[in-house]
Amino acid sequence: QHHHSLETISLSKESEGESKKSTMRRFPIYGLLSSSSLASAAMSAGRMPAFAVRCHHHIGAFTTLHKSSQSLKWKKSSSVTLATIPHRPFRSSSLAERFFWKLSPLHSSVNSSDEISEGSGVSISDAYDGGNGEFVSSEIAPLGADYDEIVRVNIRPDPFTDLEQKQHFQSFSFRATSKSCNRRVKYIVSNAGRASYAPAWNGSSIFVTGKPTPFDPDSWTRTEDTTYDEEKGELSWTHLHESHGDDNGASSAYFSYFPPYSYERHLRLVAKCAETKGCKVTTLGQTISGREIDCVSIGNGTQTCWIIHRQHPGESMAEFYAEGLLHRLLGLDTKGELDEVAKHARAEFTFHIVPNMNPDGSANGYLRTNAAGSNLNREWAPSPAPTTTLDQSEDANEKVTMYEAPTVERSPEVYHVLRKMDETGCDAFLDVHGDEALPFNFLAGSQGMPNWGRRLESLHGAFLAAYERANPDMQKEVSYDPDEPNEGMKNICSNQIALRFDCLSATLEMPFKEVSGRERGWGPNRARKLGASVLDALCYVSPYLRKEGNFWERLPEEDAYSHPSSKY
Repeated sequence: QHHHSLETISLSKESEGESKKSTMRRFPIYGLLSSSSLASAAMSAGRMPAFAVRCHHHIGAFTTLHKSSQSLKWKKSSSVTLATIPHRPFRSSSLAERFFWKLSPLHSSVNSSDEISEGSGVSISDAYDGGNGEFVSSEIAPLGADYDEIVRVNIRPDPFTDLEQKQHFQSFSFRATSKSCNRRVKYIVSNAGRASYAPAWNGSSIFVTGKPTPFDPDSWTRTEDTTYDEEKGELSWTHLHESHGDDNGASSAYFSYFPPYSYERHLRLVAKCAETKGCKVTTLGQTISGREIDCVSIGNGTQTCWIIHRQHPGESMAEFYAEGLLHRLLGLDTKGELDEVAKHARAEFTFHIVPNMNPDGSANGYLRTNAAGSNLNREWAPSPAPTTTLDQSEDANEKVTMYEAPTVERSPEVYHVLRKMDETGCDAFLDVHGDEALPFNFLAGSQGMPNWGRRLESLHGAFLAAYERANPDMQKEVSYDPDEPNEGMKNICSNQIALRFDCLSATLEMPFKEVSGRERGWGPNRARKLGASVLDALCYVSPYLRKEGNFWERLPEEDAYSHPSSKY
């Protein structure tokens, strides 16, 4: 049997280094457990000072526990590993809790995201950086099916957002381990129909990798049979769990809406930048959970360019974009040698680049919010509060309660970045995202702001045309339908920056889907290339960013602004 099967738990008193075995109760093990249930089991068995957990050697993953686990003594035999853990309270930590096995009485129900139902041949785990996928149920495939088993999972929702009055969810990433190889499994996301952008599942193809870790971005490939059943609200695909070499044991695979970008990879990227000549890494403040808001500053030009990424943590392609941009600006792939465009960009601009605006949400596997439940891309200015908090008096229309933003308590990520932007100024700005529905790379401008006019329109058009020439994955015909004049939301990031600094400002969106009309294979590598090639477009428009007069009259026709549409 595998490590998710039923096991006998022996709770043992220890005296003077010798263990007197005394089996008190029998418990099933369901996936990963919480420290509280572990302590409860010990106390209910007689308030013993120490206890032992008998399980298979797979529990070696315990070595990655937080220091809060105190001392952990191992006794190994050919068939089992015996871990002796001192009976003292464990420090509360959601990450630490997910690394413990869950003990519960035989009558307890399964309720962990890292569990399987009794008799299932597959276990589901999201207990890794950015993981999100909760086991629901499993069943044997019906007769005549071309697969052996059906496994259902749910996507875990984000925290509730006070401003939008909802819980977002769409992105997912989980590990599936089949206890036997050469077994085809049909995976179904049961709550896909209730996702934030459910219609966007149409035409989607999820990613899979069979590597031991989900954090090798170039190992992921797209499944060929992803299907969305709108009537049932279910997203599904099949996977053959093959053997690896001569080992006929368990076979694991990772599935993800888009390949994850881990916090560890983020820290390595920032460290590489800090070690490189001509680069300064600073922290602008801390997130709700205490992570640093890293900012990478490069160049000594007179114009200031800010580029921020991954306000929405589930849009991991945004940080791959940041990686490509930083590697080119610093020559990280060429031993410090810069190409002519990178040299020109560093001479024209002083760049301030935030690779990840929302590291808390990224680590927690959220789609759109930070640890406090705030959608950061709605936190850049005060806005009318939700209708549930409006003044209900007769003249309520004149007494609209305002939702204050940004604040240190609710959105420190935006608060600290915006404060720094006010200090440095801004001449060009990009907010880099991913979009679930449109299968294109595109820009969304600030057409709905009061200061949108011929100047900003011409800058937008010239920048986008130059970007399209620099990278075939960019295009200008398809985008969100532009806001009508003066009807844009001022609390949205790129709108607020355009208004605040009267500068070229746009939201850059990349697809979760394959790029329509382009070569197949859209993924992390091409997102990196798109990030690198933005320098060509910025250098092209740099002479016009603060130029006075009707500069657009001298631009070639191919640079003219094109009114986009979401229809394609």
